Amino acid sequence: MIRPNAYPDAVHSRRARRRKRPRRLHHPFRLLCTCLVLAAVFWALCAAKAETIPLSPLEPAEQPAEPTVPESGLPAQDPLPEDSGAVSPDDWRLLLVNRWNPIPDGYTFELTQLKQGHAVDSRAYPDLQEMMDACRAAGLDPKICSSYRTQDKQQELYENKIQRLMDEGYSYERAVEEAGSVVAVPGTSEHQTGLALDIVDASYQILDEEQENTQVQQWLMEHSWEYGFVLRYPNGKSEITGIIYEPWHYRYVGREAAREMTELGMCLEEYVDWLSAQ
Repeated sequence: MIRPNAYPDAVHSRRARRRKRPRRLHHPFRLLCTCLVLAAVFWALCAAKAETIPLSPLEPAEQPAEPTVPESGLPAQDPLPEDSGAVSPDDWRLLLVNRWNPIPDGYTFELTQLKQGHAVDSRAYPDLQEMMDACRAAGLDPKICSSYRTQDKQQELYENKIQRLMDEGYSYERAVEEAGSVVAVPGTSEHQTGLALDIVDASYQILDEEQENTQVQQWLMEHSWEYGFVLRYPNGKSEITGIIYEPWHYRYVGREAAREMTELGMCLEEYVDWLSAQ
């Protein structure tokens, strides 16, 4: 007959094994909460590193332009500080280019490529961007239809204008004279400096005097000086500028010069003469 306590060690071992069994997880909700907390921490760390970059309506192309434009001009100069109030007739921003003052030999500058194949002197680009942004913020739709031109492009436009005038019955001599007041003779065009742009209203993209009645032109005529641009060929100044009235052609001259030109009612030729006499 086997006594009840005949195998005490066996009983003790079974109890020990029962105690060593892992405890089951009785609270799956805790596991879910832990996962959610870890996910929230991970998301917060990622968000802290994220950076929002606003897209510009006039952002440069991805490929940079060539560092220099060898066609013509003066050596590039460092701009004067805008807050100095100092404006010199020798400032690169006041380079006078017209039928009597061709672009000097050796003029070089860097270009910033814009959308639609346009380009501008890189030094004028920041103010141009700001002006276009402000115009769009006013609910308008400005469109650049012409900007920097090479010597070859200007030659093409000039010769085409002469041919069209001859087709209308002008003699060659008369066509040449007339064409020069509408399309600058190659080497005397502001577009070759990278400082001039033709800007129109997207709703009316015709280069005639009716352009002045568009909302974009009315806004630019009132505010362009705030960003360093002036209407280069204003009405009533053709005898001085040598170019017909063009209510779409804007020229970068810097903010201080643009402010003074607007206050004095001067075109660039008058302003440069005025500065030289100071």
